[in-house]
Amino acid sequence: DTMRRVVRQSKFRHVFGQAVKNDQCYDDIRVSRVTWDSSFCAVNPRFVAIIVDASGGGAFLVLPLHKTGRIDKSYPTVCGHTGPVLDIDWCPHNDQVIASGSEDCTVMVWQIPENGLTLSLTEPVVVLEGHSKRVGIVSWHPTARNVLLSAGCDNAIIIWNVGTGEALINLDDMHVDMIYNVSWNRNGSLICTASKDKKVRVIDPRKQEIVAEKEKTHEGARPMRAIFLADGNIFTTGFSRMSERQLALWNPKNMEEPIALHEMDTSNGVLLPFYDPDTNIIYLCGKGDSSIRYFEITDESPYVHYLNTFSSKEPQRGMGFMPKRGLDVNKCEIARFFKLHERKCEPIIMTVPRKSDLFQDDLYPDTAGPEAALEAEEWFEGKNADPLLISLKHGYIPGKNRDLKVVKKNILDNKPAANKKSDLINAPKKAADASNTQNEAKLDEILKELKSIKDTITNQDERISKLEQQMAKIAD
Repeated sequence: DTMRRVVRQSKFRHVFGQAVKNDQCYDDIRVSRVTWDSSFCAVNPRFVAIIVDASGGGAFLVLPLHKTGRIDKSYPTVCGHTGPVLDIDWCPHNDQVIASGSEDCTVMVWQIPENGLTLSLTEPVVVLEGHSKRVGIVSWHPTARNVLLSAGCDNAIIIWNVGTGEALINLDDMHVDMIYNVSWNRNGSLICTASKDKKVRVIDPRKQEIVAEKEKTHEGARPMRAIFLADGNIFTTGFSRMSERQLALWNPKNMEEPIALHEMDTSNGVLLPFYDPDTNIIYLCGKGDSSIRYFEITDESPYVHYLNTFSSKEPQRGMGFMPKRGLDVNKCEIARFFKLHERKCEPIIMTVPRKSDLFQDDLYPDTAGPEAALEAEEWFEGKNADPLLISLKHGYIPGKNRDLKVVKKNILDNKPAANKKSDLINAPKKAADASNTQNEAKLDEILKELKSIKDTITNQDERISKLEQQMAKIAD
């Protein structure tokens, strides 16, 4: 029996990584040189977004996934920030909406056109202002629509209702030192944070209280990371007192001792953890490393099981991690990374070798889909909901995304109603007049457009008949 236990049975034991061929990479990209420990890259089933170097201000590229090869120097960017962009995050409920945090102390939310950018985008849908120092972390709520979290170097965490552009929760007295990262739990009822004071905190954002915390999670002084797992446990990466890289697993209900603690190596790059809740695999990408190590988390000792390492020659500047619905299920692909080099972005595909071409149910349990389970208001009022799951049996077909509309609450709405009768009578009339003028302007615009389309068609008709005549002559 002991002999049989030497090798643990796991369907992920033979997962292997493979970089795509050169023509499938995104080339000639000036990846940002900002010294900040974010991943610099965010991907979803439609687009890959990469923070790039920009003179005077901050910018990031948004490329449709199929736009591989050399990217032209003049390719349009998203460039509304006045300082370098430090973090970007795609909205999980709308593949055309992305948030960015910047050194200019603002968070901006952008709507990307369906087929990508043809012109540079300088106008965000909404600017969220509330931080007094640079904003290094942005993270969307996993299940509620239009709820966005941001964390800044003012040691504050703000949770926004993007639909109204308001800051609804401000946690500005919980952290005494820099926040390294913030992670939502599966249903978005709690967040956990890792901070420069070596503490990991579990916070209930709506009650604005710390539910659990652990001092000296890792003894070393270098940056840590903490993320929630699907079962509610917390996975951390950090450094020992001897500057060895460590990973650990914690139960937030009892943070005294870790469930597991492993030393890894003595490299000094910060380990960025990427977690797949469907397979319970954690991928660790060190900034400046040239490898991705992956581990399976189970409930049997030693709890964190090393699976394998994907190694390459080039060090990584950053890394994007594709959501499950963007993977090719026919090829048993269980993860896809977008690795940033100095001048390019290279997709890396993780595959489970299988002989059969049939859909592998055990590799693809139902996964979080793009529908939000709650509206922002419901979440702020105290409701919770798990992600709405979809099956990947027939692959994922992206649906139509609705545009992000921001309805700023009118400050005047809260004032007591005017007493003058004349005002009350005139108000609806004025509003009606205004809307009539607007409608007429719209109608004019549409008619103009129709006329120009008609003209174009007439011109094309003439051109076609001329060409047909010429063809006929040539044929004769």
